[in-house]
Parts: sequence; C-alpha cells; structure tokens
Amino acid sequence: MTQAQDPRAAAQAEVRALRALKPRLDDASIDVILRKARSHYAWTDRPVSDDLLREIYEITISGPTSMNTCPARIVFVRSLEAKQRLAKSLKDKNVDKMMSAPVTAIIAYDPAFWTKLPFLFPHEDRRPLFEGKAEHCESTAMRNSSLQGAYFMIAVRSLGLDVGAMSGFSNEIVDAEFFAGTGLKSNFLCNFGYADEAALFGKLPRFAFEEVCSII
Repeated sequence: MTQAQDPRAAAQAEVRALRALKPRLDDASIDVILRKARSHYAWTDRPVSDDLLREIYEITISGPTSMNTCPARIVFVRSLEAKQRLAKSLKDKNVDKMMSAPVTAIIAYDPAFWTKLPFLFPHEDRRPLFEGKAEHCESTAMRNSSLQGAYFMIAVRSLGLDVGAMSGFSNEIVDAEFFAGTGLKSNFLCNFGYADEAALFGKLPRFAFEEVCSII
C-alpha cells in the first residue's frame, strides 16, 4: 500500500510537512490572536460577508474535541429582526453592544451529539458511552462546545476581525427564542466584526505564572 493509499501514513506526513514549514507562529501572529488581542464592545459598520462566516466556521471546526464529538452549533445573528429577538435575552447594558455589532454568534450545543458519532468517530461505536446518560451528555457537550467557542474566537481574530464574547444574557430566553423544539442549548454569545478601537480602555491585569501554575 502506498502512502497515498494509507490514510494514517498520509496524515502523519501532512503533520510533519506542516511542522517543517512552520515550526511555530511568529510573535506578531501570537499577539494578534491572543497575547495583545482585546475584547471589543464598539464596532464600525463594515459588513461581514457570508464567505467570511464560512471561513470562520471551517477554521473553528478543525479544532479538537473529545472523540471528535463536535457538539457546538452556531447561529449567526446578523439581520435587524434576528437581533431584536436576541435583544430580549440581554441585560440592559449589553443591548447596545450586540445591536451595534455586525454579527453576533450564538455558540450553542447539542446534547444529542452522540447520535452523530457513527459519522464523526467511525473507528468504533462509542454511542453506548452516552446513550441514556443525560448528565454525562450535558457535561461533555458543554465542555467541548466551550472549547469550540474558544477556537471560534481565535478563528475570528486570525482572519483580521475582532471579537467580544458575552455572558450577560438569559440562556432560557435564547433557547426559547431560537432553539424551541430542537433540543439545542445556548452556551455563550460572541459579537464580532471590525471594532472601533476608540472605545478601548487599558488592558486588565492577568496573574503571573507563579501565582496560578505549578510544575510537579
């Protein structure tokens, strides 16, 4: 069997080639996606295209999840009508932040993700690990959709856009408004687009390594 015919050999060769091409990101790239990136709450009116939304998703979905469960589901709220529906769930101070953003993503999750495992994890049938175990399904979906939400934020920044995550809203209202009858549940919200940097204030402090990390 040639390498082209062996999926494992092809995957290994692809990773080795990528590492040889780019052993690590340069400092400026790391600054853009995390180190000097900022959460934004004011926005320009520059639009975000459908093509960009698809590209953001394609980057996001490449991030790892437990057993490739991929439980996150994303609703891109862009129209005025949809934003007015979403505004019902927000705390007052967050309404203007959301309404002014070009797009708000509802990062949600599907507790029934495990029913898709024959497609997502075809090596063996892992459905028995989740079937009839609602609490385990819920915690797995919440944890992994949160991971995917972080990948989403990195994807947005990597494409030159800005992001401002929000948790000041009612999950119950969002679920009733957008996910009634589907079984999906909201996790958190992400406003994104092209920010108005004039609204920024000084960056808040972070813990030093020694305060929160240990090497054992």
